[in-house]
Amino acid sequence: MENKSFGFSFELTLDPFIIPLGGKYPIFFLGIAIYFFGIFCNLTLLTLIIQKRNLHKPMYFILFSLPLNDLIGITAMLPKVLSDIVTETNTVYYPLCVLQAFLLHMYGGGILFILAAMSFDRYVAICMPLRYSSIMTPRGVTCIICLVWGLDFVLIISLFSLQTRLPRCKSVIMNVFCDNPSLLKLTCGNTTVNNIIGLFNTAVMQAVSVSVQAFSYVKILITCVVTRKSETKTKAVNTCVAQLVILIIFEIVGTFTILSHRFKNVSADLQKIMGMLIFLVPPLLNPIVYGLYTNEIRSTLLRVIKNRVTV
Repeated sequence: MENKSFGFSFELTLDPFIIPLGGKYPIFFLGIAIYFFGIFCNLTLLTLIIQKRNLHKPMYFILFSLPLNDLIGITAMLPKVLSDIVTETNTVYYPLCVLQAFLLHMYGGGILFILAAMSFDRYVAICMPLRYSSIMTPRGVTCIICLVWGLDFVLIISLFSLQTRLPRCKSVIMNVFCDNPSLLKLTCGNTTVNNIIGLFNTAVMQAVSVSVQAFSYVKILITCVVTRKSETKTKAVNTCVAQLVILIIFEIVGTFTILSHRFKNVSADLQKIMGMLIFLVPPLLNPIVYGLYTNEIRSTLLRVIKNRVTV
């Protein structure tokens, strides 16, 4: 047993949902419908930004990272869960489990940093419109995007690299998907350093994201109050509401995900569903929210649909 548990191909067992008789396939097809709807919405947004020249602007180049990140999150989690439900296997090899956990944590940190970058772009556009083109140059936008993904990658890889020093002595993941806390529970060494670094990384992500967004939106609010141009106020509202709604959605479902590990008086399946919300709700709602609140994206999409219908 010891030799197998320390092997690279160590097979883990996931804690499955308790599916009632006859409910396996309805749940599977519902999950497939949810997955493909999320994929369709995010790919539509990505395609619009790539193909339509009127969206080739710094704001949308930064926004491009959001649906891309959402695709990573929902694809890393949902297909595996649905596959386990329909095949009733509930096993995963350790390297694949680590990969899934890594991608899911990248997704979580990615949303925070992307929203921070988008709020900074809106701050420059609304509060310093005359300097916008000189600040948000192609090189500047590239640096912002690289900083978003680079900082996210460094924080997450540092967290997961700490697990290599700990021996594994358990083989059951007490969840339907893999994440860092679940992987950490497989070890039998001292996890104090891992816990501290995990809390530190989470604090850094939240502090950087919230502080940048708070600064940006306070400045934008002040600009809206001071300016007499109603056009500027309308522009500020239209471009910022979507980002604030997305942030609120993420923080709410993120809270439910965190609480899922704390509730002991609710069913295990409900805890698992709560833990999955953060990987399902934002990828489904983010492209819809942006489509509804961003005039340029909405009008571009309607124009494309109209052209397809009239052809």
